[in-house]
Amino acid sequence: MPTGRRMVTRDLASTAAPVATVFDVVRDVEAWPALLPHYRWVRMVERDGSGGGIVEMSANRPFGPLGWPTFWRSLMEVDHARPAVRFRHIGGVTTGMDVDWAFAPQAVPLGGTDITLLHVWDGPRWPLIGPFAALAVIGPVFVHGIATRTIAGLVRAAERRSPGPAS
Repeated sequence: MPTGRRMVTRDLASTAAPVATVFDVVRDVEAWPALLPHYRWVRMVERDGSGGGIVEMSANRPFGPLGWPTFWRSLMEVDHARPAVRFRHIGGVTTGMDVDWAFAPQAVPLGGTDITLLHVWDGPRWPLIGPFAALAVIGPVFVHGIATRTIAGLVRAAERRSPGPAS
């Protein structure tokens, strides 16, 4: 991940589901709209050989009873060895944002997963207000607002798929 970016948002979660299950749920982005009520749609525009490619996503950021529609296009990379899922936004207001989903096995309880969802960005290339918009509105209100719902929903999906603790 690039360092020294103006905007950094970090969302953390833990689950009893094993790393392999969480990784499978997160990398299956085309299933996200069925798992996440705030996701409007996800389209794989182009696929690579490792499960990534170019993906378009749209989600609503709820504000009370209303949802603000968002859209972005990303280059998605799936790292099976680490494991991790990364996105580089290549279209939409958040062009240039880097996103990293990282999964670490928990020491206790055995079999669980700690998840880190990291977004880094310098903001939109808007004269004078770009950095302010990223730090005051886009990062904390939109990115964090959507990310917290996304990570929570995917944790629930992974836990439903997980066989539960070993006896």
